[in-house]
Amino acid sequence: MQASTPLKRLAADANVILSAVAGKAALRVFLKEDIEIVTTQFNIDEVRQYLSVIAAQYSLRDELLESQLKLLPLKIYPRHFYEGLFKEASKRLAGRDEDDIELLALAIKLHIPVWSNDGDFKNSGVVVYATARLLKILKI
Repeated sequence: MQASTPLKRLAADANVILSAVAGKAALRVFLKEDIEIVTTQFNIDEVRQYLSVIAAQYSLRDELLESQLKLLPLKIYPRHFYEGLFKEASKRLAGRDEDDIELLALAIKLHIPVWSNDGDFKNSGVVVYATARLLKILKI
């Protein structure tokens, strides 16, 4: 997928979801109406584990961040939808963060790019966009 190809759907990693919840630059991508942002239940659970850390870092209340998370236009896929691709995703991420397997499996299943600021998706067989690159491509 080239930058000139319109982006219609992205698989969002926990780090970009956390950034959006905290009101940082990633939120602008979520607010772009013509892009569907999807993720896994695993990633949402991971985000919830870090909400209090982000709240402390930015002097925000946990409840505010939880509310922000619930308001994000985000489609959450259950594990059974993509679990048939765990082995393939695991092979592609060999030696890297195992927490990324589920999101990669979802991206493979849906044939969509991953949106992450995490280098672990590099050379995983899917297109990966960092937030800074998406902001430039989308001109937002």
